[in-house]
Amino acid sequence: GGNAAGPAAAARAKRVNPNAEVILFEAGNFISTGTCEMPYVLSGEITDYNEIVFFSSESFFRKKGVKVFINHLVEGIDTKSTEVSVRNIDENKLLTFNYDSLILCTGSTARILPQFNAELKNIYTLKNISDLIGIKDFINENKVSRAVIIGSGYIGLEAAEALSKNDIEVKLLEKEDKPMPTGESELKEEILSLIQKNEIEFIGGIDDIEPVIYDGLVKSIKLGEDYIDTDLVILSVGFSPNTFLAQQAKLELGRFGGIKVDKKLNTSNSRIFAAGDNCEVINAVTGKRDYIPFATTAYTYAHIAGENAAGGNLNADPVVKNASVKFFNNYFAFIGLTSNEAARAGFDFESVSVQVPNIVKVMPGSREVFCKLIFEKNNKRILGASFYGGTEVSGYADLVSSFINLKQDAHSLTKVNYNYTPPLSPFINPLYLLGKKAKAF
Repeated sequence: GGNAAGPAAAARAKRVNPNAEVILFEAGNFISTGTCEMPYVLSGEITDYNEIVFFSSESFFRKKGVKVFINHLVEGIDTKSTEVSVRNIDENKLLTFNYDSLILCTGSTARILPQFNAELKNIYTLKNISDLIGIKDFINENKVSRAVIIGSGYIGLEAAEALSKNDIEVKLLEKEDKPMPTGESELKEEILSLIQKNEIEFIGGIDDIEPVIYDGLVKSIKLGEDYIDTDLVILSVGFSPNTFLAQQAKLELGRFGGIKVDKKLNTSNSRIFAAGDNCEVINAVTGKRDYIPFATTAYTYAHIAGENAAGGNLNADPVVKNASVKFFNNYFAFIGLTSNEAARAGFDFESVSVQVPNIVKVMPGSREVFCKLIFEKNNKRILGASFYGGTEVSGYADLVSSFINLKQDAHSLTKVNYNYTPPLSPFINPLYLLGKKAKAF
Protein backbone atom coordinates (compact mmCIF):
# COMPACT_ATOMS: atom_id res chain seq x y z
CA GLY A 1 0.00 0.00 0.00
CA GLY A 2 1.36 3.41 -0.99
CA ASN A 3 -0.74 6.15 0.60
CA ALA A 4 -0.24 7.50 4.15
CA ALA A 5 1.14 4.46 5.97
CA GLY A 6 3.03 2.53 3.28
CA PRO A 7 5.64 5.13 2.28
CA ALA A 8 6.21 6.12 5.93
CA ALA A 9 6.77 2.49 6.93
CA ALA A 10 9.03 1.78 3.96
CA ALA A 11 11.16 4.88 4.46
CA ARG A 12 11.54 4.16 8.17
CA ALA A 13 12.52 0.53 7.56
CA LYS A 14 15.22 1.62 5.10
CA ARG A 15 16.51 4.28 7.50
CA VAL A 16 16.74 1.81 10.39
CA ASN A 17 18.28 -0.95 8.27
CA PRO A 18 20.09 0.65 5.29
CA ASN A 19 21.36 -2.73 4.07
CA ALA A 20 17.87 -4.15 3.74
CA GLU A 21 16.11 -4.29 0.39
CA VAL A 22 12.82 -2.46 0.92
CA ILE A 23 10.10 -2.68 -1.72
CA LEU A 24 6.80 -0.80 -1.85
CA PHE A 25 3.88 -2.08 -3.95
CA GLU A 26 0.95 0.14 -4.89
CA ALA A 27 -1.99 -1.01 -7.01
CA GLY A 28 -2.79 2.50 -8.25
CA ASN A 29 -0.91 5.17 -10.19
CA PHE A 30 0.15 7.32 -7.23
CA ILE A 31 1.99 7.05 -3.94
CA SER A 32 2.35 9.44 -1.01
CA THR A 33 -0.65 11.62 -1.74
CA GLY A 34 -2.44 14.24 0.35
CA THR A 35 -5.80 12.54 0.69
CA CYS A 36 -7.11 15.10 3.19
CA GLU A 37 -6.29 17.91 0.76
CA MET A 38 -8.45 16.47 -2.04
CA PRO A 39 -11.61 18.50 -1.28
CA TYR A 40 -9.56 21.68 -1.72
CA VAL A 41 -8.45 20.53 -5.15
CA LEU A 42 -12.09 19.80 -5.96
CA SER A 43 -13.09 23.31 -4.89
CA GLY A 44 -10.25 24.94 -6.86
CA GLU A 45 -8.48 26.33 -3.78
CA ILE A 46 -5.57 24.08 -4.76
CA THR A 47 -5.30 24.45 -8.51
CA ASP A 48 -3.51 21.24 -9.57
CA TYR A 49 -3.80 17.75 -8.09
CA ASN A 50 -0.08 17.25 -8.72
CA GLU A 51 0.53 19.64 -5.82
CA ILE A 52 -0.75 16.95 -3.44
CA VAL A 53 1.30 14.12 -4.95
CA PHE A 54 4.40 14.41 -2.78
CA PHE A 55 6.57 11.71 -4.37
CA SER A 56 6.75 9.82 -7.62
CA SER A 57 8.10 6.27 -7.58
CA GLU A 58 11.38 7.61 -8.99
CA SER A 59 11.78 10.45 -6.50
CA PHE A 60 10.92 8.16 -3.59
CA PHE A 61 13.68 5.76 -4.62
CA ARG A 62 16.16 8.63 -5.07
CA LYS A 63 15.41 10.22 -1.69
CA LYS A 64 14.47 7.22 0.44
CA GLY A 65 16.25 4.28 -1.20
CA VAL A 66 13.01 2.31 -1.48
CA LYS A 67 12.08 0.49 -4.70
CA VAL A 68 8.53 1.40 -5.70
CA PHE A 69 6.27 -0.57 -8.03
CA ILE A 70 3.11 1.36 -8.95
CA ASN A 71 0.29 -0.38 -10.83
CA HIS A 72 1.30 -3.58 -9.06
CA LEU A 73 -1.51 -5.34 -7.19
CA VAL A 74 -0.55 -7.76 -4.42
CA GLU A 75 -2.97 -10.65 -4.91
CA GLY A 76 -1.83 -13.11 -2.29
CA ILE A 77 0.49 -13.95 0.58
CA ASP A 78 1.99 -17.41 1.10
CA THR A 79 2.96 -17.37 4.76
CA LYS A 80 4.69 -20.77 4.59
CA SER A 81 7.07 -19.88 1.76
CA THR A 82 7.07 -16.18 2.83
CA GLU A 83 6.21 -14.99 -0.66
CA VAL A 84 3.81 -12.44 -2.07
CA SER A 85 2.13 -12.81 -5.46
CA VAL A 86 2.05 -9.50 -7.30
CA ARG A 87 0.28 -8.70 -10.56
CA ASN A 88 1.85 -6.16 -12.90
CA ILE A 89 -1.40 -4.56 -13.99
CA ASP A 90 0.04 -2.87 -17.10
CA GLU A 91 1.45 -6.13 -18.48
CA ASN A 92 -0.97 -8.53 -16.74
CA LYS A 93 1.95 -10.61 -15.46
CA LEU A 94 2.02 -12.42 -12.13
CA LEU A 95 5.29 -12.01 -10.22
CA THR A 96 6.58 -13.49 -6.94
CA PHE A 97 8.67 -11.78 -4.28
CA ASN A 98 10.16 -13.23 -1.11
CA TYR A 99 10.09 -11.38 2.19
CA ASP A 100 11.70 -11.58 5.61
CA SER A 101 9.25 -9.03 7.02
CA LEU A 102 6.02 -7.86 5.46
CA ILE A 103 4.05 -4.71 6.35
CA LEU A 104 0.40 -4.47 5.34
CA CYS A 105 -0.64 -0.85 4.74
CA THR A 106 -3.65 -1.59 2.57
CA GLY A 107 -5.73 1.18 4.13
CA SER A 108 -9.49 1.34 3.85
CA THR A 109 -12.11 1.19 1.14
CA ALA A 110 -15.02 3.57 0.69
CA ARG A 111 -18.32 1.96 1.56
CA ILE A 112 -20.77 1.63 -1.31
CA LEU A 113 -24.51 1.45 -0.72
CA PRO A 114 -25.66 -1.86 -2.27
CA GLN A 115 -28.30 -0.22 -4.47
CA PHE A 116 -25.70 2.11 -6.02
CA ASN A 117 -23.48 0.59 -8.69
CA ALA A 118 -20.10 2.30 -8.45
CA GLU A 119 -19.46 1.39 -12.10
CA LEU A 120 -22.09 3.86 -13.28
CA LYS A 121 -20.58 6.85 -15.05
CA ASN A 122 -21.67 9.57 -12.62
CA ILE A 123 -21.32 7.83 -9.23
CA TYR A 124 -18.11 8.54 -7.33
CA THR A 125 -16.48 8.22 -3.97
CA LEU A 126 -13.73 10.63 -2.87
CA LYS A 127 -11.11 8.21 -1.54
CA ASN A 128 -8.01 8.67 -3.69
CA ILE A 129 -6.44 10.80 -6.40
CA SER A 130 -7.99 8.71 -9.16
CA ASP A 131 -11.45 9.43 -7.69
CA LEU A 132 -10.62 13.13 -7.55
CA ILE A 133 -9.46 13.20 -11.17
CA GLY A 134 -12.59 11.29 -12.21
CA ILE A 135 -14.93 13.77 -10.50
CA LYS A 136 -13.13 16.83 -11.87
CA ASP A 137 -13.02 15.39 -15.39
CA PHE A 138 -16.70 14.46 -15.27
CA ILE A 139 -17.65 17.98 -14.15
CA ASN A 140 -15.47 19.59 -16.83
CA GLU A 141 -16.70 17.33 -19.64
CA ASN A 142 -20.41 17.40 -18.78
CA LYS A 143 -22.91 20.08 -17.95
CA VAL A 144 -23.05 19.36 -14.23
CA SER A 145 -25.39 21.79 -12.50
CA ARG A 146 -26.86 19.54 -9.80
CA ALA A 147 -25.20 17.09 -7.43
CA VAL A 148 -26.39 14.76 -4.71
CA ILE A 149 -24.04 13.84 -1.88
CA ILE A 150 -25.05 10.88 0.25
CA GLY A 151 -23.60 11.08 3.75
CA SER A 152 -22.81 14.19 5.78
CA GLY A 153 -19.68 13.30 7.70
CA TYR A 154 -16.30 14.97 7.15
CA ILE A 155 -15.98 14.13 3.45
CA GLY A 156 -19.64 14.75 2.65
CA LEU A 157 -19.46 18.24 4.14
CA GLU A 158 -16.15 19.09 2.45
CA ALA A 159 -17.41 17.80 -0.91
CA ALA A 160 -20.65 19.78 -0.54
CA GLU A 161 -18.74 23.01 0.04
CA ALA A 162 -16.32 22.25 -2.82
CA LEU A 163 -19.10 21.64 -5.34
CA SER A 164 -21.11 24.66 -4.22
CA LYS A 165 -18.03 26.81 -4.83
CA ASN A 166 -18.15 25.54 -8.41
CA ASP A 167 -21.71 26.88 -8.78
CA ILE A 168 -23.23 23.42 -8.55
CA GLU A 169 -26.56 23.06 -6.76
CA VAL A 170 -25.97 20.56 -3.94
CA LYS A 171 -28.38 18.37 -2.03
CA LEU A 172 -26.95 16.58 1.01
CA LEU A 173 -28.73 13.37 2.04
CA GLU A 174 -28.27 11.74 5.45
CA LYS A 175 -29.90 8.75 7.17
CA GLU A 176 -29.73 10.54 10.54
CA ASP A 177 -31.84 13.61 11.32
CA LYS A 178 -28.86 15.98 11.56
CA PRO A 179 -25.52 16.30 9.71
CA MET A 180 -22.22 15.02 11.16
CA PRO A 181 -23.86 12.01 12.86
CA THR A 182 -20.86 11.28 15.09
CA GLY A 183 -20.67 14.84 16.47
CA GLU A 184 -22.02 16.55 19.58
CA SER A 185 -25.57 17.90 19.30
CA GLU A 186 -24.44 21.55 19.53
CA LEU A 187 -22.02 21.08 16.63
CA LYS A 188 -24.65 19.31 14.54
CA GLU A 189 -26.97 22.30 14.96
CA GLU A 190 -24.25 24.76 13.96
CA ILE A 191 -23.32 22.69 10.90
CA LEU A 192 -26.98 22.47 9.87
CA SER A 193 -27.27 26.25 10.18
CA LEU A 194 -24.20 26.72 7.96
CA ILE A 195 -25.59 24.28 5.38
CA GLN A 196 -28.80 26.28 5.15
CA LYS A 197 -27.06 29.68 5.10
CA ASN A 198 -24.94 28.55 2.16
CA GLU A 199 -27.92 27.38 0.08
CA ILE A 200 -27.21 23.67 0.31
CA GLU A 201 -30.34 21.60 0.83
CA PHE A 202 -30.08 19.10 3.68
CA ILE A 203 -32.48 16.15 3.72
CA GLY A 204 -32.17 14.03 6.86
CA GLY A 205 -33.87 10.91 8.15
CA ILE A 206 -33.42 9.06 4.85
CA ASP A 207 -34.23 5.34 5.03
CA ASP A 208 -35.63 4.61 1.57
CA ILE A 209 -33.34 5.66 -1.26
CA GLU A 210 -33.02 4.30 -4.79
CA PRO A 211 -31.16 5.52 -7.89
CA VAL A 212 -33.11 5.98 -11.11
CA ILE A 213 -30.78 4.87 -13.90
CA TYR A 214 -30.90 5.62 -17.61
CA ASP A 215 -28.18 5.02 -20.20
CA GLY A 216 -25.52 4.18 -17.61
CA LEU A 217 -26.18 7.30 -15.53
CA VAL A 218 -28.07 8.08 -12.35
CA LYS A 219 -30.66 10.58 -13.56
CA SER A 220 -32.46 11.04 -10.27
CA ILE A 221 -32.69 9.78 -6.71
CA LYS A 222 -35.98 8.32 -5.47
CA LEU A 223 -36.76 9.18 -1.85
CA GLY A 224 -40.00 7.46 -0.94
CA GLU A 225 -42.50 9.07 -3.31
CA ASP A 226 -40.23 12.00 -4.21
CA TYR A 227 -37.55 12.31 -6.90
CA ILE A 228 -34.42 14.47 -6.92
CA ASP A 229 -32.89 15.11 -10.35
CA THR A 230 -29.11 15.02 -10.42
CA ASP A 231 -26.13 15.05 -12.75
CA LEU A 232 -23.60 13.71 -10.23
CA VAL A 233 -23.67 11.47 -7.15
CA ILE A 234 -20.94 11.33 -4.52
CA LEU A 235 -21.12 8.57 -1.91
CA SER A 236 -19.58 9.49 1.44
CA VAL A 237 -20.99 6.88 3.79
CA GLY A 238 -17.81 5.90 5.60
CA PHE A 239 -14.90 3.51 5.23
CA SER A 240 -14.17 -0.14 5.93
CA PRO A 241 -10.75 -1.63 6.65
CA ASN A 242 -9.24 -3.22 3.54
CA THR A 243 -8.35 -6.66 4.85
CA PHE A 244 -8.56 -8.86 1.74
CA LEU A 245 -4.88 -9.83 1.98
CA ALA A 246 -5.04 -10.23 5.74
CA GLN A 247 -7.97 -12.62 5.42
CA GLN A 248 -6.25 -14.49 2.63
CA ALA A 249 -3.22 -14.91 4.92
CA LYS A 250 -5.56 -16.02 7.75
CA LEU A 251 -4.53 -13.16 10.04
CA GLU A 252 -6.69 -12.46 13.08
CA LEU A 253 -9.24 -9.66 12.70
CA GLY A 254 -10.99 -7.66 15.42
CA ARG A 255 -14.65 -6.91 16.05
CA PHE A 256 -14.60 -3.84 13.77
CA GLY A 257 -13.22 -5.94 10.91
CA GLY A 258 -9.72 -4.46 11.10
CA ILE A 259 -6.47 -6.36 11.54
CA LYS A 260 -5.57 -7.14 15.16
CA VAL A 261 -2.07 -5.92 16.03
CA ASP A 262 -0.09 -5.92 19.26
CA LYS A 263 2.02 -3.09 20.72
CA LYS A 264 4.81 -3.87 18.23
CA LEU A 265 2.22 -3.73 15.41
CA ASN A 266 2.76 -7.42 14.79
CA THR A 267 -0.23 -9.30 13.43
CA SER A 268 -1.07 -12.86 14.46
CA ASN A 269 1.79 -13.87 12.13
CA SER A 270 5.16 -12.87 13.61
CA ARG A 271 6.64 -11.93 10.22
CA ILE A 272 3.75 -9.70 9.20
CA PHE A 273 3.20 -6.21 10.58
CA ALA A 274 0.35 -3.82 9.81
CA ALA A 275 -0.37 -0.11 10.15
CA GLY A 276 -2.97 2.36 8.95
CA ASP A 277 -6.66 2.25 8.18
CA ASN A 278 -6.65 -1.54 7.80
CA CYS A 279 -5.91 -1.95 11.53
CA GLU A 280 -7.71 -1.65 14.80
CA VAL A 281 -6.00 0.34 17.55
CA ILE A 282 -6.40 0.76 21.30
CA ASN A 283 -8.60 3.73 22.17
CA ALA A 284 -6.80 5.76 24.85
CA VAL A 285 -10.06 6.69 26.59
CA THR A 286 -11.77 3.30 26.77
CA GLY A 287 -8.65 1.11 26.77
CA LYS A 288 -10.41 -1.12 24.23
CA ARG A 289 -9.90 -1.89 20.57
CA ASP A 290 -11.41 0.65 18.21
CA TYR A 291 -11.39 1.60 14.55
CA ILE A 292 -9.92 5.10 14.09
CA PRO A 293 -9.04 5.56 10.39
CA PHE A 294 -7.10 8.83 10.54
CA ALA A 295 -4.12 9.73 8.34
CA THR A 296 -2.15 11.05 11.33
CA THR A 297 -2.51 7.74 13.19
CA ALA A 298 -1.58 5.82 10.04
CA TYR A 299 1.59 7.89 9.64
CA THR A 300 2.65 7.55 13.30
CA TYR A 301 1.96 3.82 13.48
CA ALA A 302 3.65 3.24 10.12
CA HIS A 303 6.95 4.54 11.50
CA ILE A 304 6.70 2.05 14.37
CA ALA A 305 5.79 -0.84 12.05
CA GLY A 306 8.62 0.09 9.67
CA GLU A 307 11.20 0.25 12.44
CA ASN A 308 10.10 -3.03 14.03
CA ALA A 309 9.92 -4.85 10.69
CA ALA A 310 13.54 -3.81 10.12
CA GLY A 311 14.67 -5.12 13.51
CA GLY A 312 13.56 -2.41 15.95
CA ASN A 313 11.66 -2.73 19.21
CA LEU A 314 9.20 0.18 19.51
CA ASN A 315 5.77 0.16 21.15
CA ALA A 316 2.68 1.87 19.77
CA ASP A 317 0.73 4.03 22.20
CA PRO A 318 -3.08 4.05 22.45
CA VAL A 319 -4.85 6.58 20.23
CA VAL A 320 -6.94 9.60 21.15
CA LYS A 321 -9.42 10.47 18.42
CA ASN A 322 -8.52 14.01 17.37
CA ALA A 323 -10.28 15.16 14.22
CA SER A 324 -11.34 18.44 12.68
CA VAL A 325 -13.13 19.75 9.63
CA LYS A 326 -13.42 23.14 7.95
CA PHE A 327 -16.84 24.10 6.65
CA PHE A 328 -17.45 27.53 5.10
CA ASN A 329 -14.74 29.30 7.13
CA ASN A 330 -15.83 27.63 10.35
CA TYR A 331 -13.75 24.98 12.07
CA PHE A 332 -15.03 22.02 14.07
CA ALA A 333 -12.88 19.77 16.25
CA PHE A 334 -13.76 16.48 17.94
CA ILE A 335 -11.49 14.92 20.58
CA GLY A 336 -11.85 11.66 22.50
CA LEU A 337 -15.42 10.56 23.12
CA THR A 338 -18.65 12.40 22.40
CA SER A 339 -21.52 12.29 24.88
CA ASN A 340 -23.20 9.49 22.92
CA GLU A 341 -19.98 7.48 22.73
CA ALA A 342 -19.31 7.96 26.44
CA ALA A 343 -22.82 6.72 27.24
CA ARG A 344 -22.45 3.69 24.97
CA ALA A 345 -19.10 2.89 26.60
CA GLY A 346 -20.80 2.84 30.01
CA PHE A 347 -19.20 5.94 31.54
CA ASP A 348 -20.99 7.93 34.24
CA PHE A 349 -20.11 11.40 33.02
CA GLU A 350 -20.91 15.09 33.12
CA SER A 351 -20.33 17.86 30.59
CA VAL A 352 -19.78 21.60 30.72
CA SER A 353 -19.71 24.14 27.91
CA VAL A 354 -18.85 27.79 27.28
CA GLN A 355 -19.28 30.13 24.33
CA VAL A 356 -16.90 33.09 24.50
CA PRO A 357 -14.85 35.38 22.19
CA ASN A 358 -11.83 33.60 20.69
CA ILE A 359 -9.66 36.71 21.17
CA VAL A 360 -10.21 39.94 23.10
CA LYS A 361 -13.67 41.09 22.05
CA VAL A 362 -12.68 44.60 20.92
CA MET A 363 -9.95 43.30 18.58
CA PRO A 364 -10.62 43.02 14.83
CA GLY A 365 -11.40 39.43 13.85
CA SER A 366 -12.93 38.51 17.19
CA ARG A 367 -15.62 35.83 16.95
CA GLU A 368 -17.36 33.37 19.22
CA VAL A 369 -15.87 29.96 19.96
CA PHE A 370 -17.95 27.14 21.44
CA CYS A 371 -16.24 24.65 23.76
CA LYS A 372 -17.65 21.53 25.41
CA LEU A 373 -15.84 19.21 27.81
CA ILE A 374 -16.91 15.69 28.84
CA PHE A 375 -15.48 14.11 31.99
CA GLU A 376 -16.10 11.22 34.36
CA LYS A 377 -18.33 12.02 37.31
CA ASN A 378 -16.36 10.32 40.08
CA ASN A 379 -12.75 11.24 39.29
CA LYS A 380 -13.24 14.09 36.77
CA ARG A 381 -11.00 12.33 34.21
CA ILE A 382 -11.34 14.02 30.82
CA LEU A 383 -13.12 11.80 28.28
CA GLY A 384 -13.54 14.14 25.34
CA ALA A 385 -14.23 17.61 24.02
CA SER A 386 -15.73 19.40 21.05
CA PHE A 387 -15.12 22.88 19.67
CA TYR A 388 -16.30 25.13 16.88
CA GLY A 389 -15.05 28.56 15.92
CA GLY A 390 -11.94 29.77 14.13
CA THR A 391 -8.54 28.18 13.62
CA GLU A 392 -7.86 28.38 17.36
CA VAL A 393 -9.89 25.19 17.87
CA SER A 394 -6.95 23.11 16.60
CA GLY A 395 -4.78 24.28 19.51
CA TYR A 396 -7.53 23.59 22.04
CA ALA A 397 -8.01 20.12 20.54
CA ASP A 398 -4.33 19.22 20.76
CA LEU A 399 -4.05 20.36 24.38
CA VAL A 400 -7.13 18.37 25.42
CA SER A 401 -5.83 15.35 23.47
CA SER A 402 -2.58 15.52 25.45
CA PHE A 403 -4.47 15.79 28.74
CA ILE A 404 -6.54 12.72 27.80
CA ASN A 405 -3.38 10.77 27.00
CA LEU A 406 -1.95 11.76 30.38
CA LYS A 407 -5.23 10.77 32.09
CA GLN A 408 -5.63 14.24 33.58
CA ASP A 409 -8.78 15.45 35.30
CA ALA A 410 -10.88 18.41 34.21
CA HIS A 411 -9.53 20.60 37.03
CA SER A 412 -6.04 20.39 35.52
CA LEU A 413 -7.22 22.73 32.75
CA THR A 414 -7.16 25.54 35.34
CA LYS A 415 -3.47 24.91 36.12
CA VAL A 416 -2.04 25.73 32.68
CA ASN A 417 -0.14 29.00 32.11
CA TYR A 418 -2.04 30.00 28.97
CA ASN A 419 -0.60 32.31 26.35
CA TYR A 420 -2.21 35.74 26.05
CA THR A 421 -1.98 38.71 23.72
CA PRO A 422 -5.13 40.62 22.61
CA PRO A 423 -5.03 39.94 18.84
CA LEU A 424 -4.16 36.24 19.35
CA SER A 425 -5.94 34.91 22.43
CA PRO A 426 -8.46 35.91 25.10
CA PHE A 427 -7.41 37.13 28.54
CA ILE A 428 -9.11 34.09 30.10
CA ASN A 429 -8.63 30.96 28.01
CA PRO A 430 -11.83 28.98 27.30
CA LEU A 431 -10.14 25.80 28.53
CA TYR A 432 -9.58 27.47 31.89
CA LEU A 433 -13.29 28.32 31.99
CA LEU A 434 -14.22 24.71 31.23
CA GLY A 435 -11.97 23.46 34.03
CA LYS A 436 -13.43 25.99 36.44
CA LYS A 437 -17.01 25.02 35.57
CA ALA A 438 -16.14 21.34 36.02
CA LYS A 439 -15.16 22.04 39.65
CA ALA A 440 -18.86 22.49 40.44
CA PHE A 441 -19.44 18.75 39.99
